[in-house]
Amino acid sequence: MEASTLAITILWSLLFVYSILGSLDFGAGFWGMIYGKKEEKSAAQIANRFLSPTWEVTNVFLVIFVVSVVTFFPFATTLLGSVLLVPVALGILLLTIRTTFMVFQHHAGKYQDLLRLTSGFTGLIIPALLVSILPITLGGFVIFENDYPRLQYGELLTHPTLYMHILFGLSTELFISAMFLMDYAKEAEDWDAYDTFRKHSLWLGPISIAIAMLTIGTFPSEASWIVENIQQNWIAFGLSLLFFLIGYALLFVKKKDGHRGLARFAVIMIGLQYAVAIYAYGSAHLPYLIYPDLTIADGFTNPETFYQMLIVYAVGFGILIPAFILFWRLFLKDRRYLKQE
Repeated sequence: MEASTLAITILWSLLFVYSILGSLDFGAGFWGMIYGKKEEKSAAQIANRFLSPTWEVTNVFLVIFVVSVVTFFPFATTLLGSVLLVPVALGILLLTIRTTFMVFQHHAGKYQDLLRLTSGFTGLIIPALLVSILPITLGGFVIFENDYPRLQYGELLTHPTLYMHILFGLSTELFISAMFLMDYAKEAEDWDAYDTFRKHSLWLGPISIAIAMLTIGTFPSEASWIVENIQQNWIAFGLSLLFFLIGYALLFVKKKDGHRGLARFAVIMIGLQYAVAIYAYGSAHLPYLIYPDLTIADGFTNPETFYQMLIVYAVGFGILIPAFILFWRLFLKDRRYLKQE
């Protein structure tokens, strides 16, 4: 494997991890807002109990991803920084506001409603801004004026693919978070919350798949290259759909205790679904970072420098992984925390 291909694979893996963690983080904030004032108090409690310790971990992976882009593809930063400035800057601004509110949420009881609304709405707006980057990379929205790249906001904002990408991102976020919170509620033996999130998983799953398929149909004409690549990767996308069908079917299995759904196995299948789909899409996107102006070879750093940085990353993750395992045991597996005993 070439060094540039290995680098983009690592970068895509970090993007996958952040997309999953971000879906859980932002989705939990949204569900906490929706049920914070309703009768399903247990659903809000489960969402906020998960959200409380995990948003810091999500931000860690965002920082790692951004640093990786700059270090692995330094020659791409000029173009990427120029055309992605507005959505990324707005996303970071909202993320800063959200993080600030999250830090003080346990010390500002007077403003709990405001904190809940901020967490919920930013949990929708931030993913929408971040996913709006994807259609920009497909081609047709970037032009050069005097050798300076410029994003055509008029073309982008009036093209249906932008809004289909946003709908896909939001439906995926809510589906993944509902699935995981269903399993989280099972661990906490909170069956009211379990039934609530299972109900949402049942209708969000088919909607997310339908929107994903419709989104491909709204790609701009300049994106015919990636449509052809997606068609060539039909086995991988078919496997992703198979994982979804298995995971979705597991939601209907009736257990001995009377509850429906094998939550843990369903979550695993849905995780595999998105893993296969993301890597298949990433493969279809090669060799371009932004079509047709920037390829991974154009933006890649010196191979010798890359392998040196790879050692640093290995040491860093060797330190972080045990910390993540400890975090998982303390907040996601410890029944005393799950049940707030």
